[in-house]
Amino acid sequence: MTSANFNAHTNPTFEPVRDCWYLTGATASGKTRVGIELAKLLNAEIVSLDSMSVYREMNLGTAKPTNQQRAEVPHHLLDVVAPNVEYSLSQYVRDAHRVIGEIRSRGREVLFVGGTPLYLKALLRGVYPGPPADWEFRDQIEAELETVGIEALHARLEQVDPLAAAKLHPNDKRRIIRALEVYKQTGRPLSHEQTHFDDAPHTQCKAFVMAWQRPTLHRRIEARVERMFQMGLVEEVKALLDRYGDFSRTAAQAVGYREVIELLRNGQELPAIIEQVQARTRQFARRQETWFRNLAECEFVPLYEEPDPKEFARRIIEMAS
Repeated sequence: MTSANFNAHTNPTFEPVRDCWYLTGATASGKTRVGIELAKLLNAEIVSLDSMSVYREMNLGTAKPTNQQRAEVPHHLLDVVAPNVEYSLSQYVRDAHRVIGEIRSRGREVLFVGGTPLYLKALLRGVYPGPPADWEFRDQIEAELETVGIEALHARLEQVDPLAAAKLHPNDKRRIIRALEVYKQTGRPLSHEQTHFDDAPHTQCKAFVMAWQRPTLHRRIEARVERMFQMGLVEEVKALLDRYGDFSRTAAQAVGYREVIELLRNGQELPAIIEQVQARTRQFARRQETWFRNLAECEFVPLYEEPDPKEFARRIIEMAS
């Protein structure tokens, strides 16, 4: 896609959504159970805030709510697309805004539950999604990186979008490529489109982070990963590969799935794969925590022991009042 056929009307600018409720936290925090109780108290419907739960049949590795839990409270933006279909941030924000309107038309509150920080930031601060991904361009840049290095890529960005280059770490490959991609497709610097969202954050939001001490969270992560494999994660991935042939680029980023794909294709030992998934999930949790700390809208709710979901939900409502 080039700037000639990119239509801004198909990728509108989305304003912040600060009057919804948000329950977030690192992976394995226990958000699902608390979210259901919180939704009941608020007369709310739940909207998933998880970038991998949008994929149908990817159930065990994403820890989706069970059918029984979904029957207790209506859930939205689960099982949206097949695992071999791309699903972007702009698609999520568009779908989220549509669902918000539908829920409010029924006179109910909106509660987002999940742990994808990029989705959370896009909702709390608004977002200019820009054009869809140009995978051919990205593959070309990745190939160039093998010979010229990331420094040359950052220098190229300085030429076309100096403001974005100044804001981005010189080693932030993903965002540098995206900024170059947007300029290639639109002819406009990405930084010029994003200035609307650089304002100071609004702290009067109802966004709550379930915050465990790190050693406890790591134990929860390790136990959760072990349960995923015991419940049949390998078999789930094998069935998906048999049915769809492959995962989309976005779906294949899911921790747990990409490692099992490697296991099935390269014949690695299962215990080593389990340890790898545990290690990568711990790393992912640390990145989530860093994002949450950098979002001033978020209020941390400390946890020291397994909470009673109803009591914890009441505690959040008290904090919001």
